[in-house]
Amino acid sequence: MDPGGDVERLLAAVEKSGARLARILVTHGHVDHCGGVAEIAARAGVPIEGPQREDAFWIDQLAQQGQSFGVPGARLFTPDRWLEGGDTVTVGNIRFGVRHCPGHTPGHVVFVQPEYRLAFVGDVLFQGSVGRTDFPRGDFDTLVRSITTQLWPLGDDIRFVPGHGPMSTFGDERRSNPFVGDAALQD
Repeated sequence: MDPGGDVERLLAAVEKSGARLARILVTHGHVDHCGGVAEIAARAGVPIEGPQREDAFWIDQLAQQGQSFGVPGARLFTPDRWLEGGDTVTVGNIRFGVRHCPGHTPGHVVFVQPEYRLAFVGDVLFQGSVGRTDFPRGDFDTLVRSITTQLWPLGDDIRFVPGHGPMSTFGDERRSNPFVGDAALQD
């Protein structure tokens, strides 16, 4: 999920684990999350799923993003499947629900596995913070709405893996996050 770069390292880790790469899942079109997608997909011969189509403008700029942010080899790709909220994706025998959570980027998606009470949230939510909204087509109010309407209803016990930093739970963030915690959102 979200191979931003370090293609050789990622492919070596897959090989060492004995796992078989079946597909690449992408949460959003920022280079640090998809700069290695095109190369890995080509070398492994696997399909690309995600993000939501509104992030196509970010993906179209991957080469420029790579030059700007020092991610060599970042290049344009076209997902085999653009995702929408309500879709499902399968990894092995595990099914993930897809939630469209715009705000950090307009086409950002989150992958939720309800039985394991686990979500992969990309850059929507972090322990003690939220994703940046100062990039083109980012919007803070939309991000807050995505988190409170798409993630919080899933339950406080959902653990989440953010795109950067340590894991947390939706409940911990509702109690303490200064941007989207319950206290921060009271009028």
